[in-house]
Amino acid sequence: MKKSIVWLASYPKSGNTWARIFLSNYLVNAKEPIPINQAHRLVLIDCNSKTYHIAAGKNIDVQDIELTLSLRDKVLRGIIANNADINLVKTHNIRKAVRGVPMIPDDYTRSAVYILRNPLDMVLSYARHYGHTIEQAVAAISNPDNANAPTDETVAQFLGTWSDHVNSWTSGAHYPVLVLKYEDLLADPKMHFARLIEHFGLPVDEERLDRAIRFSSIRELSKQEETSGFIERPEQSDKFFGKGTSGQWKSELSQDLVKYLRREHRDVMERYGYYK
Repeated sequence: MKKSIVWLASYPKSGNTWARIFLSNYLVNAKEPIPINQAHRLVLIDCNSKTYHIAAGKNIDVQDIELTLSLRDKVLRGIIANNADINLVKTHNIRKAVRGVPMIPDDYTRSAVYILRNPLDMVLSYARHYGHTIEQAVAAISNPDNANAPTDETVAQFLGTWSDHVNSWTSGAHYPVLVLKYEDLLADPKMHFARLIEHFGLPVDEERLDRAIRFSSIRELSKQEETSGFIERPEQSDKFFGKGTSGQWKSELSQDLVKYLRREHRDVMERYGYYK
């Protein structure tokens, strides 16, 4: 079987869903925006519990983390079994072994796209998304054991700290990894979404690019969510799509928490220009 998985990876609330919906609109090249609740048809999600039930041949208890980990290899082999050149798969998992199970096996991987966001902003979205206080969210993204608990729809996802997650994806891979910053996608979407298209070896059609950017704008996504809801919105969150801006931390994050995050994540923040 081919090494066909192209991972669309990020720490939660860093722009992964935005990029995934952009890609769906670009690939389909429709004249109207793709409904946000259909984006998963083009970009698979590695934590979807349905695929684990299928791999097991029966409905399983997704709260049994050892069981779901034991099924992960079979789930991923099921993805690449179609023998396609590329299978797009979204993940929030850290790129390392968990309890002896490789979360992102080289043997199945063609390449990866990693999207990162200033943790000072990301942590605010993270808090709203998971129903945490900001203090709880700051502690979570600095916890080496941080993970998303399983739900009926998803198996457990293993995150680790923000710094460890970024380092795991941006260094040491034996395949191409395109690193995109959320802030760059906001500031110059044409340039950086074009880089995303080029990463897949596809030609960049300017009219198609402009349309896909427009169809995946925060305004469009928020409008669709308000009208139709979004199946990926967690129960504890009022809405999935926030303001989609950068720099909110300057007015919403206390100086004590800013200092804490800068101390805990200094090396990676400095490397990507987030420390200043």
